[in-house]
Amino acid sequence: MSDLNDLMPTTPDLNKERLEQLKKLMPDLFTNDGRLNVDELKRVVDPELVSESERFEFRWFGKAAAKRAAFTPSTAALQHDGARSVNLDAADGNMIIEGENLEALKCLLSAYREKVKCIYIDPPYNTGNDFVYNDNYNETRKAYWEQTGTTEEGVKVDTNTASDGRYHSNWLNMIYPRLLVARQLLREDGVIFISIDDNEVHQLRKVCDEVFGEECFLAKFVWKCRQFTDARSISHISTDHEYVLAYAKSDAAFFRGTERDESKYGNPDNDSRGLWMSRSILGLATKDQRPNLHYEIEDPKSGHKFSPPETTGWRYSRERMDKLISEGCILFPASPKGRPREKKFREDLSNEFTSFPTIIDNVFTSAGTSEIREIFGTQVFDFPKPMQLIKRLVAQIAEEGDTVLDFFSGSGPTGHAVMELNKEDGGNRNFIMVQLPELTDEKSEAYKAGYKKISDITIERNKRVIARIEKEQAEADKTKGLFDGEKEPYRPGFKVYRLVKSHFPRCEFAPDPEKSTKENIELLKAYITAKEATLYSLFNEADIFDEVMLKNGFMLSYARTRMEEFAKNNVYLVRDAFKQALVCLDAELNEETIAQLKGRCEVFICLERAVDTTKKWNLKQMLGERLVAF
Repeated sequence: MSDLNDLMPTTPDLNKERLEQLKKLMPDLFTNDGRLNVDELKRVVDPELVSESERFEFRWFGKAAAKRAAFTPSTAALQHDGARSVNLDAADGNMIIEGENLEALKCLLSAYREKVKCIYIDPPYNTGNDFVYNDNYNETRKAYWEQTGTTEEGVKVDTNTASDGRYHSNWLNMIYPRLLVARQLLREDGVIFISIDDNEVHQLRKVCDEVFGEECFLAKFVWKCRQFTDARSISHISTDHEYVLAYAKSDAAFFRGTERDESKYGNPDNDSRGLWMSRSILGLATKDQRPNLHYEIEDPKSGHKFSPPETTGWRYSRERMDKLISEGCILFPASPKGRPREKKFREDLSNEFTSFPTIIDNVFTSAGTSEIREIFGTQVFDFPKPMQLIKRLVAQIAEEGDTVLDFFSGSGPTGHAVMELNKEDGGNRNFIMVQLPELTDEKSEAYKAGYKKISDITIERNKRVIARIEKEQAEADKTKGLFDGEKEPYRPGFKVYRLVKSHFPRCEFAPDPEKSTKENIELLKAYITAKEATLYSLFNEADIFDEVMLKNGFMLSYARTRMEEFAKNNVYLVRDAFKQALVCLDAELNEETIAQLKGRCEVFICLERAVDTTKKWNLKQMLGERLVAF
């Protein structure tokens, strides 16, 4: 609230003016946040005044706390939302998680660490009005789910205006911990793609150099995102591009490459060696640099002689060139003023692909807008990334059975892209998307259409994409008959999860200052007993099962089978793609069940409260490290 004095006219702020003048003269004395670096100013006056050791380092306000936030463990859980899931029997590893993405990523760590092949994210660009994920919950030591609980309400997000003294620091404190956790999820041959624009591309590059390693930088792709020149620009400069930074987890990562343009190949002379195309045989070296590549060649039929330009020379040595001429692989022009070219045969190519270019074109932001309008019938999301852009990037990295992660999902184009890729090549890539339940503006088309949260749009988009794929497949089947002996059509699905409090009891007991220590201990015991009784009488087994399995390193696509030989307890054999275990989450473990576990080789997971001291000792003697009491 403004003070009355704030409304009073004032004389010019001379200190502010002097600082602005100093910044114009010597911008190197100011931090990224626009504040005067007093130590640097002292060095200008007298280099000996500041004795701090110098080193190459990227620092900002709050960096240490942001790093701690990345490595602080989470007690949150992911709760399955069956009502909003689609085709559960075909969901496989596809997931959409509604919740704050840092805590959601931590929930995935136990099971998905080093299992994600490709990450694509489109984080806030820090343009002043789109800054979300302000981690204010850390200030009160309350996590996100403690504030929002398991309600269906969304979250109001904050902005980060340029007038804020820590404009860049705020953004860096948001992105830094999330990248630190994301790196742990990447496979050794994994790659992360990050969309960004000029506002933070330099800061992002330095942060990624620190998180992933400068040596793991792959490329800064320039995406020509604008199809038409921006006539509204005040500066008369049309910014037509954005960037996509690509970093690898290690040197094991590689790009597939771009399919070659087969239209360039033909065989007009019916050469028995097959399809061919012509290409230049000029090199890149001057005569001074590579004198062995500067020589005269002769057309054996016409006798015309040809020499290369002084600035380029030929591509090949004389010996190699003579061999190509003798094999009829050099095309000589009819005129001696022309330039010889090489006959390059299709079958001589070492692979089907050429290098992926760092300039991305022919896909524009307007395409993303058109996709939203086509799917929803109205503009429910502003400036969505085109599905085709993400599809092009993901196709370079993710192959059969790979997992693709996007933890700034927005309208959900990454899931859309993965499903389109699978439909085209018959693959079974999986997607995991995370989206904050950010409230939509009450004046927006999204709100008017019934979407109160951005995450509602994420889920609905992919639901409609699946419906469209199924319709297309059904129409195709009618045209060609019942599969015509081919494999069944692609039928995707996904599970929806919500970030919630742990289903296990938490101690929220506060001692009564009016009572003695002994009395408070008794109250605490009663509190814990009541909590456990409530938990085990009211919990949904599916919810607690997911939490237990995820925190014990099982992917949420696990399969479980009831073991009928265990008559006294509900014991399940649980498997995912990497491990298996016997699991019993009954409130009490029967002696007969314990006896039946003798000789089993599987890991056995049970609840801590299900076994007393004796039972636990017996189980420990039988199973050793294969016992997990949770």
